[in-house]
Amino acid sequence: MLSNRWSGVLRGLVILAALGVWLAVGAFGGQAQGQLSSVQTNDAAAFLPASAESTEAAELAAEFTDDEALPALVVVESSDGSELTEDQLADVQAFVDALPDAPLEGASGDEPATVGQASVADPVLVPSEDGLAALVVVSLDASLADQAVGPEESSVGELSVTALRDLAAGGTEDGGLADTGTQAWVTGPAGFVADLTSAFGAIDTVLLLVALGAVLVILALVYRSPVLPFVVIFNAVLALTLAGLAVYHLAANDVLVLNGQSQGILSILVVGASVDYALLVVARYREELTRVASTYTALRRAVRASIEPIAASAGTVVVGLLCLLLSDLSSNRSLGPVAAIGIVAAFLAAFTLLPALLLIGGRRARWVFWPRIPHAPADAGDAPVADADLAATEVAEDGTVQVAGHGLWSRVAGFVGRHDRPVWIVTALVLAGAAAFVPTLDASGTGDSEVFLTQVDSVDGEEVLTEHFEGVSAQPVTVVAPADDLDAVVDAADATDGVAAAQPVTDQPAPAPGAPPQGDPLVVDDRVRVDVTTDAPSDSQEAVETVSALRDAVHEVSPDALVGGAAAERLDTQLAGQRDLRVIVPVVLAVIFVILMLLLRSVLAAVLLITANVLAFGSALGVAAILFNHVFDFPGADPSVPLYAFCFLVALGVDYSIFLMTRVREESQKIGTRRGVLRGLAVTGSVITSAGVVLAATFAALGVIPLLFLAQLAFIVAFGVLVDTLVVRSLLVPALVHDLGDRTWWPARLGRGHAAHRA
Repeated sequence: MLSNRWSGVLRGLVILAALGVWLAVGAFGGQAQGQLSSVQTNDAAAFLPASAESTEAAELAAEFTDDEALPALVVVESSDGSELTEDQLADVQAFVDALPDAPLEGASGDEPATVGQASVADPVLVPSEDGLAALVVVSLDASLADQAVGPEESSVGELSVTALRDLAAGGTEDGGLADTGTQAWVTGPAGFVADLTSAFGAIDTVLLLVALGAVLVILALVYRSPVLPFVVIFNAVLALTLAGLAVYHLAANDVLVLNGQSQGILSILVVGASVDYALLVVARYREELTRVASTYTALRRAVRASIEPIAASAGTVVVGLLCLLLSDLSSNRSLGPVAAIGIVAAFLAAFTLLPALLLIGGRRARWVFWPRIPHAPADAGDAPVADADLAATEVAEDGTVQVAGHGLWSRVAGFVGRHDRPVWIVTALVLAGAAAFVPTLDASGTGDSEVFLTQVDSVDGEEVLTEHFEGVSAQPVTVVAPADDLDAVVDAADATDGVAAAQPVTDQPAPAPGAPPQGDPLVVDDRVRVDVTTDAPSDSQEAVETVSALRDAVHEVSPDALVGGAAAERLDTQLAGQRDLRVIVPVVLAVIFVILMLLLRSVLAAVLLITANVLAFGSALGVAAILFNHVFDFPGADPSVPLYAFCFLVALGVDYSIFLMTRVREESQKIGTRRGVLRGLAVTGSVITSAGVVLAATFAALGVIPLLFLAQLAFIVAFGVLVDTLVVRSLLVPALVHDLGDRTWWPARLGRGHAAHRA
């Protein structure tokens, strides 16, 4: 055996090695984390399966054009709403003439790139029929839209929209419109993509800073220490850099698809999980420091006691999230492994980096708890101590348990023990009552213009475009059909409610958007293409509903026809999301049930926990439906909102029940189930509640991103985590277990009365 001196040296070397490895991870991972936005894909069409009708239609429709264009539409209107004068139209024409040479400010090189280099056609100026507006059509090359340029790695498409807006805001001497008595908006597909990219731009900095700030405040209140919160935060940040390093390289090499939503969720999930795991480890470490003199021994015992429940918790979340691989949408499929990587990184940091940080200072490492430094009894050595909590536990005449040092939660445990059946019945009824409102949640989908929670240029411009340019669409619905069915398809489309016009693509380009076609229908491989303009904007939910009716009408007269376009892609995305909800939810429940059954070695306990957490999820969704419909007045929700919320809430909510029930099982083997569940609730109440509040706060930080999807997900998950922590884990589950007693563990040995001490 090594002497104490050499053991100390070896421990010091291990600590230094662990810190060195993690600092290297932080150095490389920090760079990768900052570059995640450069490997994002936010095009909804890229998420659809190859079998989707809109995907097949897009492939065939591309054969009818030489270039794939991403339209940017500049809509100009008089500042006072009056008819545009000849001078103003001349100023707009000067703006059009200046567009090809407008510089892309982020471009690099000796000769900076210009908008003209990203355009596949000369800009076109189209006055409106009412004379109140003008439309400038700039067709950006879609193949260049995601091509990175410049030191900040922005895309050509994003920089082109920025250049258009900057030029329009400039003075006439530079070709701008600022002093012409007009106002301009850049909308269309390119405008929406640029605004979406801008909204996601806050993920790298603002979101993370808000989340870390909220967590830091909570940790300061929990630990009442100026040092320990920063240790935990540092651990979480390095865990995030490890996850970012892995995700960046996987996304850069096309192994997975990363979008802005997934990146935001990754940051929140890693920070929340890392802090949760750290809270549990540190709590057990502090407990052990009151029993043994050696900090090494205390930490070893803390790690040994906490690794099983934390590993089970992390494994449950990882497996539950990986069920998203069953999704038809690549955006959902990628979130599974992206989030799973984040959970694994948090777990690794909790049991490698965090112990090293806690042991800095060797035998004087208790200083991290200053000023509330835990001390062991003067005669304590390093040998295991008989369960100290048993000596500090009093059993009242009514069978409830009072645990010294756990005042509030000891009283909660006593209340649950005295009123177990009324407690679980009342809490179950309240949760079920809230869950009854779930059917009122509209998760059929939303339009692009409804995605933003703040005023953006593309949405405002779309409203002006719709008002003054009837029959003009930035992204028409495309119908590709056999040439023999052309007339029938056009007639069916014209007869569909919500369709403004249906025109075949001809062998001659249209002189202007919305103008009648010229020439003969273009036939490619015995197919024709018909562009259908809807009354509603192509990015709206109304256009999606029109496409659904259009498909029925067109398929009736031409079974081989395919309907595509932006609105059709959104429809297929919503249909895939609804299918994912039906398929993935049962699989997640089944997988988590099996994990719980194996972990707790009990069928009945697993049924109780999964039922309680599904009830909690239903209540969170029901309350969200009430608030979304009647308070926030949201236009609806995407089908992926309840799917993501379910995966996170059920997997993460079960965490807190796992943390409780593993301790309850440990205690039940010593003093019986009824006393064990009350003592387990008393001794874990504070730390688990803190963990739940931390996770809720981190998910609530998603609300700083002004996008409907993330705001809705932030509320549902944050509220649901609080319900799981404060109601399910604190009242419902303990009351049920106390009422059932040893039967909770059926069919395990403990459930058949083989506990060391029966209640």
